[in-house]
Amino acid sequence: MARNKLSETRIRNLPIGIHSDGDGLFLRVRKEGSRQWFFIFRRGDKRKELGLGGHGQGTAPVSLVLAREKAEAIRQRLARGEDLVGSKTFLDVMEDVIAVKEAGFRNEKHKAQWRMTLDTYAEPLHKKQISEITRDDVVETLKPIWSKIPETADRTRMRIAAVIDHAKARGLYVGDNPADWRGGLKELLPARGKLTRGHHAAVGYKDLPAVIARLRAAAGVSARAVEFAALTAGRSGEVRGAVWDEVDLDAALWTVPAERMKAARDHGVPLSERAVDILRGRKQEATGDLVFEGGKEGAPISDTAMVKALRAAGAGDATLHGLRSSFRDWCGDHTEYPREVAEAALAHVIKDKAEAAYRRGTALEKRRAMMSDWAQFLESPQR
Repeated sequence: MARNKLSETRIRNLPIGIHSDGDGLFLRVRKEGSRQWFFIFRRGDKRKELGLGGHGQGTAPVSLVLAREKAEAIRQRLARGEDLVGSKTFLDVMEDVIAVKEAGFRNEKHKAQWRMTLDTYAEPLHKKQISEITRDDVVETLKPIWSKIPETADRTRMRIAAVIDHAKARGLYVGDNPADWRGGLKELLPARGKLTRGHHAAVGYKDLPAVIARLRAAAGVSARAVEFAALTAGRSGEVRGAVWDEVDLDAALWTVPAERMKAARDHGVPLSERAVDILRGRKQEATGDLVFEGGKEGAPISDTAMVKALRAAGAGDATLHGLRSSFRDWCGDHTEYPREVAEAALAHVIKDKAEAAYRRGTALEKRRAMMSDWAQFLESPQR
């Protein structure tokens, strides 16, 4: 096959499409104007593509001369029989990425979400060689959830893309990232703006006492963790990561440190009698620092286990975060507690300086009364 078909002058005027320079070297021109070099070769019946960088773009633009040098180096390695692409699976790289992400996250919920989405929704990719994952593989993985749970589906896509970017950085994957939205997925899946998006599904507060009654009748750490989350209006990650040093049973107070809070501020949570009873029960069974221990030693109860317990109690498709919405609706519809007290209980960021000052000054004791009333409501006869 002839080589050196292209020239720098010709490249500037190439139409959208793929253009050969010969013997495996190609230039892809996208409609937005970007140009990417890549090299195509076959091993047996497998077609492989190696990305060589962008032409005239980024911090390391690849000229025609340099692209030809790279292509020739690849040809030489192929001639020697070298394996140019690693053999790790998607799951192998995924575990490495999760380990890196977990080390950097301070929010336990984010850690759980990363693992859950990749474990559950990216499972069709797990056994595939990372180097051989195609855009079609990503599309087929996302199709079952793309319209049903759009926000989770898009997060899954972004996390798949992060795994492949990690592989690219280690030389385990070459070419364009098949999970990039603008890299071709937008032509193959419905536009994100057209997907139905909503708030976290929640149990109506009037129906919540029946759910709580079934939770109380259930055994297991996950049921206690969900009930505690409902009683405290706490976020899932805050509850799952709770440790005994944060709890003062005598003062009936749980202080979540700033590093575990979304707002990066310490958050004091007044505890109702039932919440204290749950903690005393957990204390008797504790084997470590965590209040709600999971199945693995030193690990907290999983977000998935809590969701299963909530659903088993008759909460339908409600989410753990939806428990906070139920609490907020109860505050607004069923009580006379001021808005700022309810917002303080949820640890929402308050931009108004006067309201923020009020929260710091008197909200704790007002919240103690409110959380006691909330606990009594949750124990009220089933409606």
